[in-house]
Order: sequence, then C-alpha cells, then structure tokens
Amino acid sequence: MDAIRVLSQLANATQAVWQASLAALESYFAAISAILPEPFFHTQAFLTFFALVFVVYWSLPRRWAEMRVWVLLIASFHFYAAWSRELALLVTVTTCADYCFGRLMSITHRPPLRKVWLLLSISMNLGILCYFKYRGFFLNELYDFLTKLGYDPGYGRLDIANIIIPFGISFYTFEAISYAVDVYTRKIEAEKSLPKFLLFILFFPHLVSGPIVRAGDFLRQTRRPKRWNWVRIQVGVQLFLMGAFKKLAIADRMALFCDPVFQDPENFRTTACWLAVLAYSLRIYCDFSGYSDMAVGLGHLFGYKLTMNFNMPYLSVNISEFWRRWHISLSSWLRDYLFIPLGGSRGSRWQTYRNLMIVMTLGGLWHGAAWGYILWGIVHGVLLVIHRWFREVIEGYAGWNAILQSPAGTLVRVSLTFLTVSLCWVLFQPEWSRAWAMYQQLFTWHSGAALPLHNRSLWYTALFVLMCHLLVTSGIWSRIYERLPAALLGAGYAVCACLAMLLAPGQGSTFIYFQF
Repeated sequence: MDAIRVLSQLANATQAVWQASLAALESYFAAISAILPEPFFHTQAFLTFFALVFVVYWSLPRRWAEMRVWVLLIASFHFYAAWSRELALLVTVTTCADYCFGRLMSITHRPPLRKVWLLLSISMNLGILCYFKYRGFFLNELYDFLTKLGYDPGYGRLDIANIIIPFGISFYTFEAISYAVDVYTRKIEAEKSLPKFLLFILFFPHLVSGPIVRAGDFLRQTRRPKRWNWVRIQVGVQLFLMGAFKKLAIADRMALFCDPVFQDPENFRTTACWLAVLAYSLRIYCDFSGYSDMAVGLGHLFGYKLTMNFNMPYLSVNISEFWRRWHISLSSWLRDYLFIPLGGSRGSRWQTYRNLMIVMTLGGLWHGAAWGYILWGIVHGVLLVIHRWFREVIEGYAGWNAILQSPAGTLVRVSLTFLTVSLCWVLFQPEWSRAWAMYQQLFTWHSGAALPLHNRSLWYTALFVLMCHLLVTSGIWSRIYERLPAALLGAGYAVCACLAMLLAPGQGSTFIYFQF
C-alpha cells in the first residue's frame, strides 16, 4: 500500500510539474510574441532583439565556438516562434528529419537504399510545401472544374486568405532539398552535428526570405572559429543600412504610388498606370534587394558570409542576363537542381526550349499559388526561349552584332529589357483579373484619376536609383569610396539611416517576398 501511495504521489507531482512547465512555456511564448510580434528586420522590436543576441554572441570566449552556434540557434528559433510557435516546431522537426536522412545516406552504401532516403527527404519537404502553400489553390481549381462539369465535389471552396503559410517555407524547402541532393551525389559530406545543421536551416537572417544558401558553403563556416573583425563589422553595418534605406525610403514610398493603382486600375488614367508600373518595378527591386542586403549584413555581423542576391538587374542587356543578376540564389538553384538534371542545353534546340519552359513555369509556381504567378513564369520562359532563338540567328550577321554591341545599341537593349521586365511585373500578383484590367488601362487610352502623390517625387526617386547604378557599374563609386575618410563615411551612413526614417511612410508595408 505504501508503494502504491508513493507511486500515486509521484504521478501527481509529475503531472503538476508538466502542467507548470506548459504554463511557463505559454507565458514565455506570449512574452516573446509581445516583444517581437513579427519577424521583420526594419522594426524597432527586431533591432532590440538583434542587439541582445549580438552582445551575448560576441561576449562568449572564442574557445566556446559551440556555444556561439547554440546562441544563434536558440535566437533563430525564438525569432520564428515569436510569430508562430507551432510552425517553428514544424520547421525544427522537419529539419531534424532531414538531418537523419542525410546521415542515413552517408552510412548507406547500397545505391537503391540511398535513393530511398533521398526520395523520402524530397517527398517530405515537397509534401509539406504543397500542403501549406498549394492545397488551397489546387482544391479550389478542382472545385471550380468539377462544378462546371455538373459534379458535386463533396467539399466547399476554401478561403485561401485564411490559410496560414509559414514564413519562408519556399526558401528553406529549397535549402533542404539541395542539401539532400548534394549528400546523395557525394558533393558534400552529411553534417554530423545536429545543432550546426539546424542552424543551416534556421539561421534567422536568411530564414524568412533568403538568400537561398547552399549547405556546403554555410556548414563549412560553422566549423570556422569566429573572430571579431572591425572591417567585417563595418561591411555588415553598411549593408544593413543600405538595405534599410532601400526598403524604407524607396520601396515603401513607391508603394504609395503603385498600390492604389494596382488595386483598382479602372479608376486611373493611362499615364498614371504607366507611372505605377515604373513605381512597382522600383518597389519590388528595392524591397527584395533591400531585404537581401540586410540579411547579408546581419550574416557578416555574426561572422557568416551569405550569397549576394542581386547585381543591378535593371541594367541587364537581355532577359537571360536579367536572370543571372536577379534573385541570384534562386536562379542558380533552378539551374543546378532543375534545368541541368532535365538535360539543360545538352539536347536538341527544342529540348532546351522545353527545359526552359518547365523551369520558369515551376519558378512562377514557386513564387505563389495563383494563376498570376504561373503566367508570370510562363511569360519569362517564352522570353528566354525567344532570346535564345534570336541569339542563334543574330550570330550569323556580323553587322547586326556590331550595332547591338555599340553604346547606342546597348542603351536600346537595356531599355527594352527593363520595359519588358516591368510589364511582366504586372502579372506578379495573385489576382489575374487585376493584371488584365491593368493591361487594358496601359494599352488603350483611358481618362481617370491621377496618381495619389505628385509625379515629381517618383521621377526624382527613379533618377536617384539610376544614378546610383551608373556610379557603381562605371567604377566611379569604388574610386571615391577608397578616398573617403572614415569619419565622413560614418557621417554619410548616419545620414542614410536618418533619411530612411524620415522618408519612410507612416504606415510601412511588409516585405513582398515574405509571402513566398
């Protein structure tokens, strides 16, 4: 009887401890959510969070390298859990599963069994991606199709707007898949340290919107001792401030011009719609490249080098070059893990065209579960096919080649590429009906309202962005930068930060690529 009483008391005590732990965990997550409600880089809450992590990280002695990994890992989990603890746990569990699949591939020598582990890893990641991001779209399309045929689908239409999609799921899914493929092909060794592998996926600077990092590059850096380096700290701060300026002073301000027009194009005149397309092109570039600059800058501040994601894409002379300069980590991923395995350009001309269309269509679907994104990918695929065909034809005409390579020809090619890319951005939205209405306003004359703000501000911003691009690409800025005193540079970046805060609209917008 005494033993039963002791066991009963022990069970009650265990239950009480478990309930108290759950209550403490709930209180903790509630406090974290209040302090850091959303994983956005340009908020005061994030800067406070980052300052705390930064101080703790560099306060640890260099011999405690593993502890620094744990600091970043815990901070990254908290960063995501502040938005959704359930989805943070989901990402963590799937990452642990990917770690196990990688280890199984490394210790298995039978090719069929290794392929099983690879397929399980890819299937798990793509299955979760499809469940959260695409199930609503495909079920609704199936519902509409069956309804038109007169069949009862047996379920109602889903409200896609209320489906919660984990931030950055498309980005870390591609990172996990590339890791599994690289381990399977023995391009890299499977990571033995679970904390380091978790950090590869969860590292908060790139977790939400990239850049898409490769396991071989990142995991190698986790094994290197981190030393305080003032030059690297300076580079990190400069990149972060430049990204913040792009986001707050340019992208959010351009949103004031383009958002009202894109939401209701029928109410605006044709000239206002064309200016809105220009504003949207500037917005999406400065928004996403601004995030990427901040992410790379944050990585440098912790001693990690992430991939630069943009290389002045709007100065591209053709659509192929644009995709070598825009979202570099995605375009290189699609090339290495989709285009080349499909056969790349090794087959016939038509096989190459087919591969380009498949890659760009899936690239459009990757961006969003809507017909607008899919059509955007298809159009870019067609443009790449046309450019490849044109390049093959023009090679036989030396005179035309010389004209195209001349300064005037280069200017025409850059302008035409920018115009084409800008018109394609009209498709880059969930609702195809709005894109169609926008095209109607652009290519047939309509009267209506002007832009909400004075056009002068838009033109000044466009000229400022163009001037910055020309200064950098001509090499003038690098020569000026080398001669500037450190005090003047510091003052310049302080002015840049102040301008970002002063020019930012009162109600900022979230990063566009957070939805992907």
